Amino acid sequence: MVFYFKARPESGDYTIFMGLDKYENEELIKYGFPEDIWFHVDKMSSAHVYLRLNKGQTFDDIPEGVLEDCAQLVKANSIQGNKVNNVDVVYTPWQNLKKTASMDVGQVSFHNPKMVRTVRVEKRINEIVNRLNRTKVERTPDLKAEREAVNAAERAERKQQLREKKRREEMDRLEKERQAEMRSYKNLMVADKMTSNKDVASANKSLQELEEDFM
Repeated sequence: MVFYFKARPESGDYTIFMGLDKYENEELIKYGFPEDIWFHVDKMSSAHVYLRLNKGQTFDDIPEGVLEDCAQLVKANSIQGNKVNNVDVVYTPWQNLKKTASMDVGQVSFHNPKMVRTVRVEKRINEIVNRLNRTKVERTPDLKAEREAVNAAERAERKQQLREKKRREEMDRLEKERQAEMRSYKNLMVADKMTSNKDVASANKSLQELEEDFM
């Protein structure tokens, strides 16, 4: 089971989601999208919350209000973190999550600690949490199939881009050949390399006609 939430609409169309338990979290870790940003309460147990950005965006592009929504949702879904003030929430791109065979179910570390950011949540804001909960939808998605569908679409897009690149390269090649042919034709038309009709006629005169020309 995965829970889906809608971030504040004035900030754009953003979906926030989290797994029901650590086993769902494991699936979300395994089949995440490049646009996913992972959130967790620092040094405490909490839900794994994800924000799906729009294609081409990075975590530098997260609107401030959406960041607050994610941080509040993480805090509200932490048994320890929900009880105290001044909680730190860490977040990082999904690609930066590191999973090894020795880790427990749902446990992660990071490939690059410098890609991890922290936001301080001073206190729970019920207005935000309640608004998010009103948008909550429960689904049981096939995360593997969703990931494979995205992979297939990306492969098709790359193939199309490659075909387009080859087409442009062929058009450029043909245009260069055409330009080279035009330059060659112009060289043939240079005046000092041309033969007039008179020259041709002279070349065909008989010996007697040529002698008469000099008399």
